[in-house]
Amino acid sequence: MIQFYGYKNCSSCKSAEKFLTQKKIPYAFIDVTSTPPSAKELTRFHKISGLELKKFLNTSGEVYREMGLKDKLSSMSEAEIIKLLASNGRLIKRPLIASDDQITLGFKEEHMKVWTTK
Repeated sequence: MIQFYGYKNCSSCKSAEKFLTQKKIPYAFIDVTSTPPSAKELTRFHKISGLELKKFLNTSGEVYREMGLKDKLSSMSEAEIIKLLASNGRLIKRPLIASDDQITLGFKEEHMKVWTTK
């Protein structure tokens, strides 16, 4: 089953949910703000995705700006960034959609097509 880490008031999450629902793709919604993925899960998601770890950050979010992370990230290790993401789901780019072998971040319909080929 696909894990859908999102936030109900997020427009990108709403668009992604609409896409999955229209395509009849089952998923389990997890509120990323109250139940962020663990450091272990984030490490696995990072490996599966092949993406730069910084892509997992919600760089347009309020918490990111308040913490001044733009200036701090370059001096942080991957382990520190993962620990930070696991500690505050509002720092994670949404939606984060995961299966055993696939990860998508954010909502762009062309990226969501991976879920229709499963």
